[in-house]
Amino acid sequence: MTQKIAVLPGDGIGSEIVVEAIKVLSYLNADMDLGLEFEQGLIGGAAYDETGSPFPEATLRLAKQADAVLLGAVGGYKWESLDIAVRP
Repeated sequence: MTQKIAVLPGDGIGSEIVVEAIKVLSYLNADMDLGLEFEQGLIGGAAYDETGSPFPEATLRLAKQADAVLLGAVGGYKWESLDIAVRP
């Protein structure tokens, strides 16, 4: 049975940690035939820079359709001056 994992790397160290987590999960997936599928989305400052929203509608849909979400840390100095309503 296939298990869908929404991968939301986030910003800064979050994206770095998620890359390493995917390496581990991919190894286990291949070794143990877990049936994991990964689909990446945007969240946090990276999402804000690309879409104008820290949590785009497409990311919400992706997360709702997934069996699990792998979420990295979000935010950083670059976005601290944004209005609280859109600050990651």
